[in-house]
Amino acid sequence: MGTASTRHRVAVIGGDGIGPEVCAEALKVVAAAGVDLDTTAFDLGATRYLRDGVVLPDETLAELRGYDAILLGAVGPPVGDTAVPPGTLERGMLLRLRFELDLYVNLRPFSGVPGSIAQGADFAVVRENTEGTYAGEGGFLRKGTPHEVATQGSVNTRMGAERCVRFAFELAGRRNNRLTLVHKTNVLTFAGDLWNRTVTEVAAEYPDVSWDYNHVDAACIYLVEQPKRYDVIVTDNLFGDILTDLAASANLNPARTGPSLFEPVHGAAHDIAGQGIANPLAAVHSAALMLEHLGEADAAARMLKALSAQSDSMSTSAEKLSTSAVGDAIAERL
Repeated sequence: MGTASTRHRVAVIGGDGIGPEVCAEALKVVAAAGVDLDTTAFDLGATRYLRDGVVLPDETLAELRGYDAILLGAVGPPVGDTAVPPGTLERGMLLRLRFELDLYVNLRPFSGVPGSIAQGADFAVVRENTEGTYAGEGGFLRKGTPHEVATQGSVNTRMGAERCVRFAFELAGRRNNRLTLVHKTNVLTFAGDLWNRTVTEVAAEYPDVSWDYNHVDAACIYLVEQPKRYDVIVTDNLFGDILTDLAASANLNPARTGPSLFEPVHGAAHDIAGQGIANPLAAVHSAALMLEHLGEADAAARMLKALSAQSDSMSTSAEKLSTSAVGDAIAERL
């Protein structure tokens, strides 16, 4: 449990849609786990942008650097809303936070719930978070003409791949000593070769961890048909994004030169916002990852145990619980 001498300063970005609702439940469960957080709310997201055209001011970014962690609910406008130009929040806020705070590991755990096709699965995806196709390399030639050309490059450095791969091997060593590299080396022959060589060379330092390789298209099939084959997956930015949009997310700066960011990845879901029906389990899971990162291992473990029990209960019950009722139920288990 947290103590008076370890009161963690956490920036909370509730954001848009259901974001504030699920964040509130996550913080409720953290409190029930006995961890004292000093939280500060930040008004960022689509609603803020529509109000004054601001995405992430320099002074706000500077302030965020001083926190121990950042908890994010969700950001984004309603589906079909064109008032926020595509990419405005993604590049101006989410990617900027990842790049500026050097959140180079995106850790996304996955556990299959009882009764689902993935029942019994328990694996984690380690996604490189600051390079690849999201680095912004590219441009237009003759834009707006019949001969327009658009290029979008993938930036992969040995340092970027290696620090992510090393994190994945360390994680696999703490779990079940199995790691899988997912890429598309048969087509992406340069980036794929860099990743494959990096894993091969780093693997020599971890003799207890066995590793294999899957093309990303094969991995998509295996995640549906044989998810229990995986323990730790390591992959690049784009493939990791596509493979993992159903999990909690930890955007980590393992060097701890700044705060890490924790978020569910379900989106703002404006269509159900304010109705009290959003499922907060992913947000609670993200908060547990945050506590683990902050050194509150016992509280994090108890949160995950309570979360798992509540998830099992909800998967076998016909009763539909409200957002706050789910938070209350998890808190009571603690």
